[in-house]
Amino acid sequence: MASKPFITDIETIRKRAREHIDRGAITAGYSADRETVIKLLNEALATEIVCVLRYKRHYYMASGIHAKSVAAEFLEHANEEQGHADRIAERITQLDGAPDFNPAGLLSRAHADYVEGDDLVDMIKENLVAERIAIDSYREIIRYLGNDDPTSRRMMEEILAMEEEHAEDMATLLEELGKKGEPAKPTTKPAKPLSPSGKKR
Repeated sequence: MASKPFITDIETIRKRAREHIDRGAITAGYSADRETVIKLLNEALATEIVCVLRYKRHYYMASGIHAKSVAAEFLEHANEEQGHADRIAERITQLDGAPDFNPAGLLSRAHADYVEGDDLVDMIKENLVAERIAIDSYREIIRYLGNDDPTSRRMMEEILAMEEEHAEDMATLLEELGKKGEPAKPTTKPAKPLSPSGKKR
């Protein structure tokens, strides 16, 4: 079987590498719409920052009989989301863009919401919803990148896998707390009806 020939002549690659050397990692072979990719990555960056802030808020505000273990999960996720944000920001600079850390407009750029939650179960629910939003939006970004920017695509695929793990963690916590009987909101039992004699049944 004949060996598959290299797609591009190596001399052409060497020549291209010397042209526009100031563009760093962006070579002539980069076929994606760079400005659009940078915009999408900045939206993902904002999403991750909002997730960090939400998880940190929940970590410090968690209270209740099961709070310690749940808060530890919140903190772990906050740290992982920060790692995602750092990776995305680094990739934006590799694409000769500027990572947008400006607090103004952060929520409008982010795909996920920042919801504080009233209690531990509410916090878990809000984190689960946010993770599900991130999962769907990151899938769309990955689909858009396709083969035009495989480096950004692989990064987003790895981040997506982590977000899916986070969603599974939150779903598990929600199920476990439900089994332990910790309600999302304090509930009051309805008063028992009175018998004809005026006594509670």
